Amino acid sequence: MKIYDISQEVFGCCVYPGDPVPKKESVLSIKNGDVCNLTSFSMCAHNGTHIDAPNHFIDDGKTVEKMDLSRLVGYAYVCECNGILTSHDAKRILEKARNDHNDSYKRILLKGDTEVSYEAAEVFANEGIFLLGNESQTIGPADAPMAVHKLLLGKEIALLEGIRLADVEEGVYFLCAAPISLGGCDGAPVRAILVSESRVE
Repeated sequence: MKIYDISQEVFGCCVYPGDPVPKKESVLSIKNGDVCNLTSFSMCAHNGTHIDAPNHFIDDGKTVEKMDLSRLVGYAYVCECNGILTSHDAKRILEKARNDHNDSYKRILLKGDTEVSYEAAEVFANEGIFLLGNESQTIGPADAPMAVHKLLLGKEIALLEGIRLADVEEGVYFLCAAPISLGGCDGAPVRAILVSESRVE
């Protein structure tokens, strides 16, 4: 078994243009004579590696603590792709995932510099997948993300954004992408991991 950490470190993470940058402050310090080290921090719910809840683009959509965790934990398929993902690409990815494992196609992770087109999002939405992840800070076009987000989140497809898959080969893994339970929030940070079931010598 091998575990891959596919998350960004928060304080050095990528930040979507216009979002607040994560900050930390030392509240107590042993070096300063305090009884312990204690840190406070502030950040946006969508900094670094994070989950988008439906409420991110749908005002009466589920907030992050109400999301079904079974959609965020389970077998997933990692597929390498670059450029704008077309409907043909999406169909090909789903076909490959089905051939490798009977339910890994429900959670698709896109490795590489790729952008999900509205047509590709329609394929994923019609298939009823549980989760779609990518390495960018947003699933759709960076300059116009709303349409793709509303389509996918409207089907309660969890969006796992800002993952890091450089060290992960294509194939099936067990994914754990449970977000912090931030009541009433439109998203939350995730320490996402993939587990390979292949034997490591």
